Amino acid sequence: MDLRHTMKGRRALSALAITAGLLLTVAGCGGGGDAKSGNQASTSSPARNSGDGKAKESGSPAVNQAIAEVKSNGLTLTITSAKRDQGGFVTVNGTVTNGTSGIWIGAEWISDETELKSNGGSLAGASLVDEKGKKKYLILRDTEGHCLCTKFQGGVSQGATVDWFAQFPAPPAGTTSVQFQVPTMPPATLTLSDGE
Repeated sequence: MDLRHTMKGRRALSALAITAGLLLTVAGCGGGGDAKSGNQASTSSPARNSGDGKAKESGSPAVNQAIAEVKSNGLTLTITSAKRDQGGFVTVNGTVTNGTSGIWIGAEWISDETELKSNGGSLAGASLVDEKGKKKYLILRDTEGHCLCTKFQGGVSQGATVDWFAQFPAPPAGTTSVQFQVPTMPPATLTLSDGE
């Protein structure tokens, strides 16, 4: 009886060891990317039609046109889109370029709101201002108080450009122009476009 229980235990341990080894092998084969690319979004260029019905890959990545750009304290904030979405919110996208002499962590852009202070270096302090309607729209947040915006974890290296986004409640449909405001930066006037 004792020998039988010992054999069962050995088989169970062998099965566990094999399973653990397989899991580690599969995890090691994952398609993880460079650690450096964590802050930057990858863009691929759309396929072009060559006229003969066959699509060819474009040689250069697609570049978003800037709809507004402001500079202050060695930073360049570029806005590439401000779109209304059907869900009743506005998504603003763009890039920030660090022209300072060191790593920029985004501490100046945090929110003064108690609920958003835990977001750290992020766009949590951003807002949209509807001057015509005399209303200010603060960044949206989830149920745990995290902003629906980019967090600059690890900071932005000197000379680097990273993509960002921020979501806000949508102003009334008649409002087409708003100011995008971020602490320590001049306001940028945006024209809202309808989303897809």
